[in-house]
Amino acid sequence: MESRGNTYDQKGLVGVGHHSMHQSIGTVKDNAKVVGIINEAQQQNLPEAVAQVQQILRQLSDSYPTNTTTEQMIVATETIKKIESDPSLKQKLISAGTSGGLAAIEKALDNPIGAFIVSAIKGWQEAS
Repeated sequence: MESRGNTYDQKGLVGVGHHSMHQSIGTVKDNAKVVGIINEAQQQNLPEAVAQVQQILRQLSDSYPTNTTTEQMIVATETIKKIESDPSLKQKLISAGTSGGLAAIEKALDNPIGAFIVSAIKGWQEAS
């Protein structure tokens, strides 16, 4: 099965983009909703993307102070600019966020700057 969008059928075929793969299906008990199949690429994107953002933050913290909210916003703005200039990283963050990873991203970037970055990711998701 080939698809241009994400598809799912009851036989366990999952198509992502132009590729498809077979997955086993869980059963539904007591009217529980099947969460579905989490895209493995999105799961892998989360730690990789967070590591890249953390590296950017470390680099910027050498150049910018972060003692006040204003200074933190400046670092967040510079971080967001770097993310936007790297379409691959930006897409990883958007994808990781859509698979329920926004909370994980915010927790991993456990500081006020992380909250600004998560807000940017939410905005990118809404725009796409």
